[in-house]
Amino acid sequence: MTLTLVESLLLTLIISVLIYSTWNALYRRRNLPPGPTPLPIVGNVFHIKRGEMVKSLMEFKEKYGSIYTVYFGHYPIVVLCGYDTVKEALIDRAEEFGGRGRLPTIDQFVKGYGIVFSNGSRWKDLRRFSLTTLRNFGMGKKSIEERIQEEAHFLIAEIKSQNEQFVDPTRFLVQCVSNVICSIVFGNRFEYSNDSFQKLLGMFNAVFQDMSSVYGQLLDMLPAVMHYIPGPHQRINKSLEKLTVFIKERVKMNEESFDPNSPKDFIDCFLLRQQQVSKEVLRRGSVDNMIMTILNMFFAGTETVSSTLRHGLMILMRYPEIQAKLHAEIDHVIGESRIPNIEDRSKMPYMEAVIHEIQRFIDILPLNLPHATTKDVDFKGYTIPKGTDVYPLLCSVLKDRTKIACPDNFDPTHFLDDKGCFKKNETFMPFSAGKRICAGEGLARMELFIFLTTILQRFKLTPERELTDNDIKPLMAGFANIPKFYRMSFVPRL
Repeated sequence: MTLTLVESLLLTLIISVLIYSTWNALYRRRNLPPGPTPLPIVGNVFHIKRGEMVKSLMEFKEKYGSIYTVYFGHYPIVVLCGYDTVKEALIDRAEEFGGRGRLPTIDQFVKGYGIVFSNGSRWKDLRRFSLTTLRNFGMGKKSIEERIQEEAHFLIAEIKSQNEQFVDPTRFLVQCVSNVICSIVFGNRFEYSNDSFQKLLGMFNAVFQDMSSVYGQLLDMLPAVMHYIPGPHQRINKSLEKLTVFIKERVKMNEESFDPNSPKDFIDCFLLRQQQVSKEVLRRGSVDNMIMTILNMFFAGTETVSSTLRHGLMILMRYPEIQAKLHAEIDHVIGESRIPNIEDRSKMPYMEAVIHEIQRFIDILPLNLPHATTKDVDFKGYTIPKGTDVYPLLCSVLKDRTKIACPDNFDPTHFLDDKGCFKKNETFMPFSAGKRICAGEGLARMELFIFLTTILQRFKLTPERELTDNDIKPLMAGFANIPKFYRMSFVPRL
């Protein structure tokens, strides 16, 4: 007996209701935090507005509070919002929330290698090695400071060559920041006109853009489906593969000239480490860790810092009175010709406040990188199983209305006391917090201060068109906040 169309539709409806009811009952039986009811297979994907993941997650906060659960497919994601909740998890209970969660956009490629995406003893060993190596190469000391100052010199020369024309500053800001990482990792910088260097940076930018796209967001939510659907997200692994080819070529060059008694860069230090590790450690795993850690350093140290500078320049053009105060402080503390150094930072509270406010306002990684619980955790009356992905929303901390007056406004006084002295703000977590805080925080802060101070020492920033408050607002779209396109002129002050 064949079913009529009406009977078929009715049967489909009944089956769908039964599946949904069973799923809903299983979902409700867990002691996870509340959240929007997920659908079978797709979870809460239809609750996330197209291309507006950050905005959607912040809206859930208003309904479900500072801790709630969403489902990406059948995976539960516990979302933490606000300073108090994020601090309790990442700082007060750092060990329990110190795992690295899933990031499907690149997990298939990195496979748990490298300092950012590894876990357990592998992560602890890599972090310890990386921090020690960076310290030995001068992170926070003179040698890396001199590398940044040297690169600032080349940056100023590149800006002068534009002859006050209106330009998009993206290219040379990315190049100068990336060259600092190159000098640490490879032992040398690249000329801004170098074709290989241009292609390398272009691939990094492409990965960042594709991860933050609508397709990238869908890939993070529904990897089992999106891996088979064409779109820009399919380029991510291909771009990463090209980047690893470049890095492998550099590693081979180092192997040919390697002197264990005189390591000259980060790669040499890793090669020396390979010789020293126990025989039980597989050489292949060590190579993968080196390649992925170098990739991590470029992503963490290039796109984020250069985007912060790009956004910062736009903000200072929007508020010329702030730019004028910075010019006055630079003239008073440093003068016209002396190269800015990191010791100047303690004498320049307004510059420190402006840089902190730029980072707070633009919120470069609003979702943070995903964390994961390392054991079953009882947290705020809920039970979060071991291995559950946790999203501590940095955007909800940096703009916590209970801690910051007018968080949506750009205002350096958020970091100044009544006497004009710099003051810390506990909500300042652009580098995350706890065990997974960015290992390159010290390097990034040094770069932001020296590059921005050197630019403002030499130039007045002028926009091609009048900028509005809407222009400088972060997009709050996906994985990273990329500044809107603009053009500007650097007018010499000297």
